[in-house]
Amino acid sequence: MKIENGVAGTFYIYAECKNMKPIYLDYHATTPVAPEVLEAMLPWFGDHFGNAASRSHPYGWRASEAVEIAREKVSAMLGVSAKEVFFTSGSTEGLNMAIKGLAEASVSKGKHIVTLSTEHKAVLDPIAWLEKRGFEVTIVPVGSDGMLDAEVFAKSLRDDTIMVVAMWANNETGVIHPIAEIGRKCRALKIPVICDATQAFGKIPMQDIGSHVDILCLSAHKVFGPKGVGAIYINQNLKPFPEPLIHGGGHEGGFRSGTLNVPGIVGMGACADLCQDKLLLHASQVAQLRDHLESIITSQLEAIRVNGNTEHRLPTVTNLAVAGVESQAVMSRFRTQLAISSGSACSSADPAPSHVLLAMGLSREEAKSSFRFSFGWPTTQNEVARAAEIFIHAVNEERKISPRWQMMQGS
Repeated sequence: MKIENGVAGTFYIYAECKNMKPIYLDYHATTPVAPEVLEAMLPWFGDHFGNAASRSHPYGWRASEAVEIAREKVSAMLGVSAKEVFFTSGSTEGLNMAIKGLAEASVSKGKHIVTLSTEHKAVLDPIAWLEKRGFEVTIVPVGSDGMLDAEVFAKSLRDDTIMVVAMWANNETGVIHPIAEIGRKCRALKIPVICDATQAFGKIPMQDIGSHVDILCLSAHKVFGPKGVGAIYINQNLKPFPEPLIHGGGHEGGFRSGTLNVPGIVGMGACADLCQDKLLLHASQVAQLRDHLESIITSQLEAIRVNGNTEHRLPTVTNLAVAGVESQAVMSRFRTQLAISSGSACSSADPAPSHVLLAMGLSREEAKSSFRFSFGWPTTQNEVARAAEIFIHAVNEERKISPRWQMMQGS
């Protein structure tokens, strides 16, 4: 198969695979919309097209009611009040709203922000933006297994710390951080905690978050919902309350202006129902498929290891470091057969190695030799077996021509 670089090459590959259906093991990047979610959304594109802010006629009333029903479903999933849930376009917007809005509201207390080295760019980039505007940032390191050291974290907190931003579960390695412990320490010091729960949502239990998290962000498309919609929980007792990032119309209680995406919000509510009824129940099944893939690959390829803690991680992902190859070269061998990634989807256009893996102590070479396989409830055992076969063959073929691998073998 001919592989070319750049946009033209991308479309060449796309044209070649249009009539094929590669095995999909990139569920941490996005998921298909579940049939029951799509069914719930469809009427709101046609017959029920009203603007939820139109309060003078039945079209608007019906749309507004649908939004509130969805809000109740999301809040029930989180174990919080519906008044504390606001709809957004996704976690990136929510995190920007939370971080920048809370920073703006907290300048009278201080300008110190604490976060983790393995956070998503949707956290690190807004914080870097604030740093350029005079805020001081402490980035807490993680161990070689990607886990946060609670003692190191505690030492980073100061009297002028205005927020802690910590993800619940890492998008690349699946490592689960002790968010409840983080929250308890911060609650005792009256420091707000902002949590990126994008990957945790629907995969691990998330009840009673209000006891240890002040702000939490979600995206629907990670849990078999539509793209372009998400939610943010904000503790109604949080003081100061984040300043709005988007003004114009006073929607969502004045916190997030803009015409509401009613079909997407209905889909988000359906996702919450799905998470309650299906996704969490499938966690064990998905973890078994993940472990089966790891077992096949590690038994048939030498010089390979799992990146990150294997006890405290999501059931839906594995991140494998494969010595002697570059991930992009290997993946170019099976792009029309198998869909996986080398890291976050949001950074896939960036040739730089994963900042998450570098923060865990991997060398640049090791980070650029790593692969992320992520699974969902539609994944089958046959797909896992076939994916392992395709991957092992591609690695072996690439190692035949890899000077790095030949050097490692002493030949």
